[in-house]
Amino acid sequence: MNWKTPAEALADHVTHRASRWAHPVATVPRHQFVPRWWDRGVDGWELHDGPTDPEAWQAAAYRDISLVTSVEGRHADRATTVDRPYGAPTSSATLPSLLVRMFQHAQIEDCDNVLDVGTGSGYGTALLARRLSPEQVTSVDVDAYLIKAARDRLASIGLEPALIEADATGPLPVEAGSIDRVVATVGVRPIPSAWLRALCLGGRLVTTLAGTSLIITAEKTADGGATGRVEWDRAGFMPTRHSSGGYSDDARALLNKAAVHDGDDVSRGPYPVVSVVDAWDLASMLELTVPGIAHEYREDGDQRTALMAHADGSWARATAIGSDRPTVHQGGPRRLWDALDECRTYWLNEGELPVRGARVFIRPDGATFLARGKWHVTLT
Repeated sequence: MNWKTPAEALADHVTHRASRWAHPVATVPRHQFVPRWWDRGVDGWELHDGPTDPEAWQAAAYRDISLVTSVEGRHADRATTVDRPYGAPTSSATLPSLLVRMFQHAQIEDCDNVLDVGTGSGYGTALLARRLSPEQVTSVDVDAYLIKAARDRLASIGLEPALIEADATGPLPVEAGSIDRVVATVGVRPIPSAWLRALCLGGRLVTTLAGTSLIITAEKTADGGATGRVEWDRAGFMPTRHSSGGYSDDARALLNKAAVHDGDDVSRGPYPVVSVVDAWDLASMLELTVPGIAHEYREDGDQRTALMAHADGSWARATAIGSDRPTVHQGGPRRLWDALDECRTYWLNEGELPVRGARVFIRPDGATFLARGKWHVTLT
C-alpha cells in the first residue's frame, strides 16, 4: 500500500504545516494499527478486514474518523465475518484531529514525559512517541490484548514506548512525580488520584469527564491537588473500564419498561422532546446533575419519543407530535425528565449553561469540584 501520500494529506487536514504534530501524523502508518475494524450495521456491528480490501482499508485509515476495534470486549482482530456483536464500543482508533487537539490541550513540550491513558489501537501512542521519543512515553490500558497488539505494531515501525496493562483508575506502575503530562483518551469521574501522584509539580493533565463532552485541563499544585478549567472545546470518549470485558447494561430492562409502562407520575412537559445524547451541552449538564442516565430516542413519522433510565430504578418516557408539549411518564425514586427540564429552564433563564469555562478544583484524593459564578457541582 502506498500510504505516505494519504498520510501526508491527513496531516494537512488535521494540523497546519507549522504544527509540531504535522510530522508525526504524516509519518505514522495508521493503517497498520487498524487492520480490522467494526462498522455499525442494521443487524449488529459488521466486520471490515483491511488486507482483503486494500483500497477500502486505505480510504478508512487515512480519513479523519474513529475506527472501532472492539465492541463489548470483542476484538475485530479475533472476529470472523459472520460475527455480529451488539453493544457499545470498548476500543477504537480515535480520529486523528481529536488526538491532536487533546495533545495541544496538554501543551506538551520537547522534554516532557507523557502518560498516555487508554492505549487502544496504539495509534495515539505512536504519534506521541514519534513527536517526542519512545523513552518519554508510557501508555496504559486495562485490556491485555490491546497492550500486546499495540506493542507489536509499534515495534514494527521502530517505536518501543513502555506499554503497561493497568486499570487507569487504580494504582499506576510509574514513579511518583515522574510524569509531566497526563493525556487521557478515556472518560473518568472523578479524576483518579493516581494521576495526581504521577504528575510532577506543575505537571498538566487533560481528560474528559465520563458521560460528557467536557474537556478538563488542570495543573498540579503544591498541596498535591490540581486546579484548571473546563475548556470551551468538546470531545467524547468511552468511559474507563475496570476489566477487559464490556460495559454493564443494567438500564436496558428499564428502558424497555419506560417504552410501554404507565408512570407513577404523568404530566405535560413544558419543552419539546429532545434527543439528549445529540445535544452535547445539555447532556453534559444533565450528567453532572444526575450521573449515569441511559437514553434512547425514536422518531416514527412526526411522533418523537425519548426514553430515560437509571440503575437506581428511575425511568421516564416523553412523547409528542413534532415540537408540541410532550406527555411525560415517570417512575422510580427520581424524576429524570424533571431533572432534564430543570437544566433546560436554567439555560433559558441564564442564556447559557454554566459548565463550559468553569473553574476546576481537584483535591489530592481526586475529589473534583466545578464552579462558575454562583453555580457549582461536586463530582462523585
